Amino acid sequence: MSKVIDIVVRKKSWRRTFLGLSAATTLVGCATTPAQVQDEQWSDRPASAERIYLERLRLIQGRARFDYDIMADVPGADGDASELPVVDAGSIAPHAVKEAIQYAEKTNSLALLVWHDGKLITEQYFQGMAATSPMNGKSFPKALASIAIGRAIALGDIKSLDQSVADFVQEWQGTPKAAITIRHALTMHTGLLEQGFDFSEDSPFPRAYLDPYHGRYIIDEYPLTHTPGERFAYANAASDLIAVIIERATGREYEEFVGNELFKPIDAPGGRVWLNREGGLAHSGCCMELPAQTWLRLGVLLANDGMAKDGRLLPEGYVVQMRQPSPDNPHYGLGVWLGSPYLERRGYLGTKSNATGVVHSAPYLAEDVVLFDGNGHQVAYIVPSEKLVILRMGNRPGEGVEWDNSVIANAILGGIVR
Repeated sequence: MSKVIDIVVRKKSWRRTFLGLSAATTLVGCATTPAQVQDEQWSDRPASAERIYLERLRLIQGRARFDYDIMADVPGADGDASELPVVDAGSIAPHAVKEAIQYAEKTNSLALLVWHDGKLITEQYFQGMAATSPMNGKSFPKALASIAIGRAIALGDIKSLDQSVADFVQEWQGTPKAAITIRHALTMHTGLLEQGFDFSEDSPFPRAYLDPYHGRYIIDEYPLTHTPGERFAYANAASDLIAVIIERATGREYEEFVGNELFKPIDAPGGRVWLNREGGLAHSGCCMELPAQTWLRLGVLLANDGMAKDGRLLPEGYVVQMRQPSPDNPHYGLGVWLGSPYLERRGYLGTKSNATGVVHSAPYLAEDVVLFDGNGHQVAYIVPSEKLVILRMGNRPGEGVEWDNSVIANAILGGIVR
């Protein structure tokens, strides 16, 4: 359901309270002074929020379908500007494209798009999907959050990746959480509690995801378990913190910022994102529905080193930093996964995890593969050296079929005509 106009009006009024910002008090590269921050606390949230949280939690606990109940519009390019026509350029052998399509079709996919050297080579949709269909990227927004930080740095709203999050989340000043930097948030080295799957009523994981005041919970209550920077600990809370940082740094709503500062400049259609409540905060770690071409174009932006048609969107060298392995996980950069070094099964919780992980039956045929990777095997392969982006969106393959992350990428990489 779309966000209506009266919600937008109330939303902006509330956010000035939550963020402690106004057009007159927004500062470049730092947050407002402590005196300007409203004294709202997690404990102050209304009883109605607890009721909504429990209703959402019961759906999750009962494994019922959970629909995002409040969605905000995310701006994007309109009309012909957003169309990316398929061109039979002959730069990838037809048999390789066919192999990729067949694998996508048999593994319960919804979309497969291949972009190479400035041209869209194939655009396939399955199960009734179309170019205009909104598709949930699951954890793709973690990569988008990293791109958004890069854009905020380019605009001068954030000084650097190594700026303390407490410059914006001033509630953390003078606490151990003040050691958390923006880089830590993007590389999953915050020291915040590692993601888990305990969905009991008082568990931090559903609180930080389902509660109508999830941003307030992350700031006030989410546990710090390790020294920031010490270890890789994948956590949705770290990524959802990015929306708070962007909003406090820029004085703009997260969805408006990414739509106007990223989607429109790359001619990408907009979509919708889940808000924690009417007038509330957007999730930046998940839960954004966009047409497949928008996810593809974000990959193209990285393949082009942060350059768009009208110039540079991301700081020079930022995309290279995104592709650098984080200190405690060689397969994770700034919100993106790295295809090398080869690992047959790569788990989402890091190399120390006992989780089974997604299978790679062979090494990628390029050393610089970067991935957007989301639950259910949403995956975008970005290969800067080949000016190549491959996007697969869909569902889990189904009973008896295990998804192999290397098949589609290697089929296309092996089919590039030299």
